[in-house]
Amino acid sequence: MTGVSILSERRCLLGEGPAYDEATDTLFWFDILNRQLLEFGMASGQFTVHDLPVVASALMPVDATRQLLVADDGFYLRERASGQLTLHTPLEAGMPGNRSNDARAHPSGAIWAGTMGRKAQKHAGAIYWFRAGEVRLIFPNISIPNSICFSSDGGTAYFTDTEDGVLWRVACDPSTGLPVGEPSIFVNHRGKQGWLDGSVVDADGILWNACWGAACVNAYDRDGRLVETIALPARQTSCPVFVGRGLTQMAVTSATEGMGEAAMNADPDGGKTFLVDRPMRGVAGPTVLI
Repeated sequence: MTGVSILSERRCLLGEGPAYDEATDTLFWFDILNRQLLEFGMASGQFTVHDLPVVASALMPVDATRQLLVADDGFYLRERASGQLTLHTPLEAGMPGNRSNDARAHPSGAIWAGTMGRKAQKHAGAIYWFRAGEVRLIFPNISIPNSICFSSDGGTAYFTDTEDGVLWRVACDPSTGLPVGEPSIFVNHRGKQGWLDGSVVDADGILWNACWGAACVNAYDRDGRLVETIALPARQTSCPVFVGRGLTQMAVTSATEGMGEAAMNADPDGGKTFLVDRPMRGVAGPTVLI
């Protein structure tokens, strides 16, 4: 039995990049275009807005006191207690027309981070590998990088260029998170409703993809077959993450970007963040190596 409820009533312009801290039972996510990091205590219900000096899109744990934030000009260390940001490693620092987008940590402690043009210019972005201060370009000429996620053993990576409509799979070195070999088609979504957005892989190898414009999350098995669709009450669903003690639930962000007044009124829960109650075996986000 699957149930869907509203986790946060906050209507984001571009809700994205959810990350769950199991130690503190806290969900973090971003309203990217409004330069805000949002924080929600799952047990307490306490909601906090952190205004940011940068356009940021992803957050990963480093240790008990620090997090790593992926932003438009680089990777920042964030002090959990104070929220203070310190630039750790620049990323596309000489490209002010770009910003960060989808990113996720690999089990090895590396990060794949996507960039894109601020106006989604064709092929303006890329996907980079980051680990311990080293940055490498791994996939250039990306328009809208999304669906970056990994199998729990670190041997497989997934990604998409949303504009292209293909979800790619590529083998990875489990010890470094670097791709080996060439990507192959995992899901061909061209001609279907909605657009491939953020994804996450559970302990059973099921990939859960938020389908922007289709008001749902789709589940694909290891062979790329669609095995389940969960409807959500927001048209522009953007990214899922496993949450809750034991990681047995899923939170999903959404957005109102590009909607006029009529579309906003027709989608009253657009931009909110949702909780999916369905038996699942989630995987915790790994700490990253800086």
